[in-house]
Amino acid sequence: MPRIRSAKKQLRQSRVHRTLNRAQRTTLRTAVKRVRTATTKADAQAAYKLAEVLLDRAARKGLVHRNNAARQKSRLHKVVTGLK
Repeated sequence: MPRIRSAKKQLRQSRVHRTLNRAQRTTLRTAVKRVRTATTKADAQAAYKLAEVLLDRAARKGLVHRNNAARQKSRLHKVVTGLK
């Protein structure tokens, strides 16, 4: 355990950030999964809109790399346009 005051504060902050990042990452992965498992084109498009917003936000906040977010959006878009 840290003894220095600033190190204690950093420990508290890192715990909070870890829980928030884990929650955001879980939400993001669930949204991506919903796009991939959608059976109809309408469902896929609705799920894609949400996933796109979440990916952009995650990239902006540094949760995922911006190129990673762009690549995932591109691949999801191909999945959506490929459905009937």
